[in-house]
Amino acid sequence: MTSTRTARRGAPLGWAAGLSLTAVGATLAYAATVERTLYQVREETLPILPAGSAPLRMLHLSDIHMVPNQKSKADWLYGLAQLKPDLVVNTGDNLSHPKAVGPLLEALEPLLQFPGVFVPGSNDYYAPVFRNPLRYFAGPSISLKEPTPKELPWTDLFSAFGAAGWVDLTNRSQSVVFGNMRIDFTGVDDPHIDRDQYAGYPAGSSTSEQAPHVRVAVTHAPYQRVLDYFTDDGAELILAGHTHGGQVRIPGYGALVSNSDLPTWRARGLTRWEHAGRTAPLNVSAGIGTSRFAPIRFACRPEAVLLTLVPRPLP
Repeated sequence: MTSTRTARRGAPLGWAAGLSLTAVGATLAYAATVERTLYQVREETLPILPAGSAPLRMLHLSDIHMVPNQKSKADWLYGLAQLKPDLVVNTGDNLSHPKAVGPLLEALEPLLQFPGVFVPGSNDYYAPVFRNPLRYFAGPSISLKEPTPKELPWTDLFSAFGAAGWVDLTNRSQSVVFGNMRIDFTGVDDPHIDRDQYAGYPAGSSTSEQAPHVRVAVTHAPYQRVLDYFTDDGAELILAGHTHGGQVRIPGYGALVSNSDLPTWRARGLTRWEHAGRTAPLNVSAGIGTSRFAPIRFACRPEAVLLTLVPRPLP
């Protein structure tokens, strides 16, 4: 009798366990085969330009993590030129494979016809390596503390960007002129691997210092120390990537990790960074790709971001 009761009581538990495993399997299948290719363009409007300036459309790309034969990703990237941005900002981690430079440049060919600026991420310099996903809960993944990773052909990539006219902001600054307005850019190398050396904003420019201008700061990884010195120096917009938006998010809660010291609630989207009495809009892209060793996304669709900058409201 005892064994019969146990069997009968165990049946519902067995069904529940089976249903749970089925749900987990379906979720993983969706995250691996569906959502990671549901590319979207997030649009934001920011009133940060000087009065009288014409609106400026800035396309923010990040974390493409290109691998050969990613046709859907390549086709989507190719089509982004239809947005006709005034400027492209690329915040790094373009590669995820040693043979990805050619496919990436083919996908970006139409966008390379537009003015652009870029900074690198660690996965422009070094190939990703497999690691236990649970390690991300222990803190940011610093791959260079492990055995030396394989170097990627980053010089070929940067040369191609430069040949197209895109400005390299790796630990440097430069002004770009649009009509009667000047954008003063400053950027850093990837803080995630401690390569950042802040150069400040340009001391001069190709236009009169009286010309309308706006200050934009660019980094791959949004570490707080970097956001602080950008903000302290008067940045009016900060652009970053790296976090993948958490990559796996819990609906109603958000990201579980940011792979940096950025609070997880800031892992994607447009927020305001505050430091020492100053504030600056901070746009963190959820990114376009993933590491080839963790090709999943859940509740965190891949994205490019179209920022429309418009004049500040009159006082």
